[in-house]
Amino acid sequence: MNDEFFMREALSLARSAECLGEVPVGALVVRDGVIVGRGFNSPIGESDPTAHAEIAALRDAGRNLENYRLPGCELFVTLEPCAMCAGAILHARLARVIYGARDYKTGVHGSVVDLFAVERLNHHSAVLGGVLADDCGRLLSDFFAARRAKREQ
Repeated sequence: MNDEFFMREALSLARSAECLGEVPVGALVVRDGVIVGRGFNSPIGESDPTAHAEIAALRDAGRNLENYRLPGCELFVTLEPCAMCAGAILHARLARVIYGARDYKTGVHGSVVDLFAVERLNHHSAVLGGVLADDCGRLLSDFFAARRAKREQ
């Protein structure tokens, strides 16, 4: 199994969010090649601004591993993390973050700012962007295009 395999799994979770009317972002946590946490965006349905895919996947992994720290784990997410999610990622001590599409409005791996590169922070996760970026980006673009089309009707 490789990064693309797990990103396809994250895309499947993103589609679950889309089916519920949420922005289609999916995430999963992997340790030693095994998925230990899953999540997708649900802030609308949960009336919770923190209900991002990454946070849900981290919470699920923490419960499953019975630890709030997730050393040796990797997070796969279909969209570049925001500042809130980056903070949670760093607090969880993830070894690696792999994302699909860039987020030019709120992304913090260089799109707006690069929080992962701040040297003064006490933990650093390796970050790789662009895995299945076209597929991840298209899912988001299609979702927002459909929303705009509905509003124009």
